Amino acid sequence: MCLIYLSPVSWASFAQRPHKFVEWFHKRTGRQVLWVEPYPTRFPRLSDFKRTASVKQEADKAPPQWLKILTPKALPIEPLPGSGWLNNGLWSSLISELKALVGEREPLVVVGKPSVLALQVLDAFNPKHSIYDAMDDFPAFYSGLSRLAMARRETQLVRRVNKVWVSSTALKTRWASTGATVCFVPNALDEVLIPSVNLPREKSDRKVFGYVGTIGAWFDWDWVLTLAKLRPGDVIRLIGPVFSPAPFELPSNVELLPPCAHAAALTAMCEFDVGLIPFKRSELTVSVDPIKYYEYRALGLPVISTDFGEMQFRESAAGTFICKTLGDIYASTVAATEFCDSPEKSKYFMMENTWSARFEAADVAGAL
Repeated sequence: MCLIYLSPVSWASFAQRPHKFVEWFHKRTGRQVLWVEPYPTRFPRLSDFKRTASVKQEADKAPPQWLKILTPKALPIEPLPGSGWLNNGLWSSLISELKALVGEREPLVVVGKPSVLALQVLDAFNPKHSIYDAMDDFPAFYSGLSRLAMARRETQLVRRVNKVWVSSTALKTRWASTGATVCFVPNALDEVLIPSVNLPREKSDRKVFGYVGTIGAWFDWDWVLTLAKLRPGDVIRLIGPVFSPAPFELPSNVELLPPCAHAAALTAMCEFDVGLIPFKRSELTVSVDPIKYYEYRALGLPVISTDFGEMQFRESAAGTFICKTLGDIYASTVAATEFCDSPEKSKYFMMENTWSARFEAADVAGAL
């Protein structure tokens, strides 16, 4: 058996859940992976060109020998009725190549994002084992006709596959109600990177409250402003690409640093005293399980978060402090800065929340 993986992200982007799954699959089976790059599933926007420069942080990353990358050509018209028929001529050679590479083997087909091409690949192979890995509420990121089309494709995909993996409780509730076979597979962390940067932090009266990640429409600038005013003697350090700038002038104790590679980001986290996840509670974040939570805690960092997505279910988790309102921020900062985790507890948390632990527990063995 080989794996056909229709990815929601490019292989050249920084390592995410799709990369970790295919690496785990090959390590577990020794078999080949056919990675199908994403293509536009909505009408293009001007912001896409800015985002491309940020996402391609590791564009020179060569694929391993066991992985073959296939790049579909497509007109950016997928929301339109009949788009599959128009794009089919561009996809026929790709599907033929997939068939030639698979040969007589039984493929496992995993889809990381709903698309017309994904449905056509499933129809072409009619695989015994297939998975839709629902990592986000994809329609929520679209609007207008693109949103309606994505919701329709997703429903078709769920009906077509054998299993639906979900990364959050909200997604589990949504798809279980349709009668689909659902498996809860939360996000996780890369244990290979953590030990090399898990260094003791220097003690200082001036605390560093840090965030690493994209700053988009879901980022709560009012929350950050409140924190900065409540802790004027401390540093609020934000690292990552900014797509939604603050709508006001930031206090002098807020630092904005540029994005960096994943390993460098983890090293930067070692200089934090507290990890932050200040996301708005919205349709965009209700299905989100932030990977940075796992990385913060594996490094022994206490976490202060708003009560969005999967974080709202972690009020009782060790070292995790959830703010439901701006009025909760100060008490959370006091509790977080007083929290101390032992290296043994951090290591245990890490081993319980690795990608390999997630995928082993997801009952894929029957398909391997």
